[in-house]
Amino acid sequence: MARDTVTERLAATGTDNALELRGVSKKFGELEALGGIEMTVKPGERRAVLGSNGAGKTTLFNCITGDFAPTTGAIRFFGEDVTAFPAQERIRRGLRRTYQISLLFSGLSVIDNIYLACRGVSRGRFSFIRPGRSDALMQSAEDLLRVVHLEPVRDTMVSDLSYGQQRQLEIAMALSGAPRFILFDEPAAGLSPTERSELVQILTGLPSHVGYIIIEHDMDVALRVSDMVTMMHNGRIFKEGKPAEIEDDEEVQALYLGGGHD
Repeated sequence: MARDTVTERLAATGTDNALELRGVSKKFGELEALGGIEMTVKPGERRAVLGSNGAGKTTLFNCITGDFAPTTGAIRFFGEDVTAFPAQERIRRGLRRTYQISLLFSGLSVIDNIYLACRGVSRGRFSFIRPGRSDALMQSAEDLLRVVHLEPVRDTMVSDLSYGQQRQLEIAMALSGAPRFILFDEPAAGLSPTERSELVQILTGLPSHVGYIIIEHDMDVALRVSDMVTMMHNGRIFKEGKPAEIEDDEEVQALYLGGGHD
């Protein structure tokens, strides 16, 4: 279905969903990385997207965030068609994302990183006034510091943090500016068992109104922090269901566990 047709159809109907993908495909030359993705995510829903190498998970995220334009299809974010919106416009509407590779200011402290993230999505982001202790954005940064359990390293340089602490800091920065929805790209990758347990506590402890999609290699982590699971294979949705349903599904076990983790 052509993008214009899908867009017009979605525009004609109201929606209470946080995220809707209708017929979203993405081609790179002759390679079809995504094919006809249909997905609906409710406000506050936590969803895991699983799949082996080449399943299309990261391409899916890139289309949702605006890093890639879909070849066909339409994307709605809280009822608004954002298919043609650049990434920054989606951020302004409350969409956030973390990346597999850390995007942090290594020469600044933890609290300074979070403060800059809060300021970057605020109306006063171009102000040169140094923040005081009563600054509202600094208060927001302090609140996020507690949410991700980083109070003990508040003034530590990012370059001195453990890898797990850096991933926690990325979550804090994604939470800046009261987002409505977050895309977590492999947040548990490279973490120790203790750090993974900490990550699960942080994700399950997020405010209930903040929904997210998580791409994760560790199926145990993914199933513990999600309400729904979408299984992808070769750029298409293979199966969807509750975590317990996906975990017990023989086809999923054969495809995901037999094919190796991506």
